[in-house]
Amino acid sequence: MSKIDEDKPFVPVRIAVLTVSDSRALADDRSGDALVARIEAAGHALAYRKIIRDERDAIAAQLREWCADPEVDVVISTGGTGLTGRDVTVEAHRDVYEKEIEAFGTVFTIVSMKKIGTSAVQSRATGGVAQGTYLFALPGSPGACKDAWDEILVFQLDYRHRPCNFVEIMPRLDEHLRRK
Repeated sequence: MSKIDEDKPFVPVRIAVLTVSDSRALADDRSGDALVARIEAAGHALAYRKIIRDERDAIAAQLREWCADPEVDVVISTGGTGLTGRDVTVEAHRDVYEKEIEAFGTVFTIVSMKKIGTSAVQSRATGGVAQGTYLFALPGSPGACKDAWDEILVFQLDYRHRPCNFVEIMPRLDEHLRRK
């Protein structure tokens, strides 16, 4: 089973939070607030926080901008992962991914099933990598953001987590771009 190796140092990562919504502002962005609180409580750095409308091209452009920024290691978006016509966050993420982390959505569904039963099938949470940056798209509910962080991301974004974690392979995410 997984565990934290206390003999290893904690390595903070820089995380940007993107809320996708046509109706939210920072003052009422409870999902973004939940993520920021957890990011900071875990000892990571909040690199940026932004709210953007449900527009596929705009979401993808923001993801690309943060992927190109050396001050961002991880982008977590919240909102726009459902099934309605305005839910385009997953498509925007996939426009940017170089590699998708297929198991992220599967594990998120397993976590969600324990909390909300078969309603979990309506979420299209996803994860991927682009330009050496991790990207995760979470549903827009505070509960879903808490579940994703508390059950998956807090461990995978901790360098001390064993048997493996996302942080330890960060230096190699873009190695294909450095080959001669």
